[in-house]
Amino acid sequence: MNRKFLLVLLLSLSFLSLKAADKGGEEPVDLVNPFIGTSNFGTTNPGAVCPNGLMSVVPFNVMGSDLNKYDKDARWWSTPYEYHNVFFTGYSHVNLSGVGCPEVGSLLLMPTTGKLNVDYKEYGSTYEKEVAHPGYYSNYLKKYNVKTEVTATPRSSVARFTFPKGESHILLNLGEGLTNESGAMVKKVSDTEYEGVKLQGTFCYNPQAVFPIYFVMRVSKKPTEAGYWKKQRPMTGVEAEWDVDNGKYKLYKTYNKELSGDDIGVWMNFNTEADEQIEVQMGVSFVSMANARENLDAEQRGKNFDAIRAEARAKWNDDLSRILVEGGTKTERTIFYTALYHVLIHPNILQDVNGQYPAMEGDEIRTVKEGNRYTVFSLWDTYRNVHQLLTLVYPNRQRDMIRSMIGMYEEHGWMPKWELFSRETYTMEGDPAIPVITDSWLKGLRGYD
Repeated sequence: MNRKFLLVLLLSLSFLSLKAADKGGEEPVDLVNPFIGTSNFGTTNPGAVCPNGLMSVVPFNVMGSDLNKYDKDARWWSTPYEYHNVFFTGYSHVNLSGVGCPEVGSLLLMPTTGKLNVDYKEYGSTYEKEVAHPGYYSNYLKKYNVKTEVTATPRSSVARFTFPKGESHILLNLGEGLTNESGAMVKKVSDTEYEGVKLQGTFCYNPQAVFPIYFVMRVSKKPTEAGYWKKQRPMTGVEAEWDVDNGKYKLYKTYNKELSGDDIGVWMNFNTEADEQIEVQMGVSFVSMANARENLDAEQRGKNFDAIRAEARAKWNDDLSRILVEGGTKTERTIFYTALYHVLIHPNILQDVNGQYPAMEGDEIRTVKEGNRYTVFSLWDTYRNVHQLLTLVYPNRQRDMIRSMIGMYEEHGWMPKWELFSRETYTMEGDPAIPVITDSWLKGLRGYD
């Protein structure tokens, strides 16, 4: 393909995108069904995410109950959500879509009512009334009569919980998730803000491919009481006799400094009125807690839940409208746009709003000079057709992805194979970055060495 033809094609696609904004009736974003691929080991999920966004917030329903058809701890399992499962234990933040190994899917946020309970096997709930659109997900927790909703920006999320009248709670579970790593730290910053870090990694059982995720969490209402929990190790003999929390979840009610451990969390109590809404914001970073806070401030300042949801929807509709299809049945158009939606979930931006990102396979923090630094390069899956499509329809994004791969080579000495948050997992073999870059070059895409 020569460069002149490519330019004409891209201009045509841009024109079609503008036409889509003016077209009445059916829009591409309305044709996406995020539940497609969430059964039969498709390993997708219906959670809220922006196009190529770092943050995704997903209903977590793969642990804690025999009511579920699949359990993450009973078999090989790589996704935070399965369509036929029925037991919800919170929303996980930063997730992978369509992968074959378990990873990330942690920072579990859960609303409850009644007596406080921090054991996920007991505080989980069945649910109904699921709704999922690009950038939005909602369900209704039958045990608690709570409506839950989540949406996302590129680096942060916001949950909105509609509570009944009475004693209500919000829990942040830092012990559970899909990752095979353990260990976390959390610290109270104010009555309505917490910060911390959770260790992740060991994707496809590479024991050294570990990394931290930093977070900042804020709630919109001051709790009446709050604290931490930590699962205590079981003891025997005389020690066990005098320790009332032996082998149990210990509630910390007056300790407000840092808490660390393998199975820890934050609990907050509220007295709510009927249909009272409490929002919980979460910002993340792979660099620092300060950057997680800056990401949250920059992307959510002055915005409410509905405004953020509308922005996420607009981002998706703009991207999906790059290709307009006519004819066929609505089911066929849904299949097409849902497939395009899945294509645009990974790779993800990695740098924070200040441009900082963790360098490949090292402790150095670098700063993006131009464009975006991308991560989650499942190249042995995507070298055949995903990047070819991105070159034709989203060329600036593809250019930044090539620059990211070259940057990884400059930092680590090798092109990525299956890179994950600046760690090389060495999953599969060969050099799939080479055909990706070659194909883009032959199609006339420039702007990299």
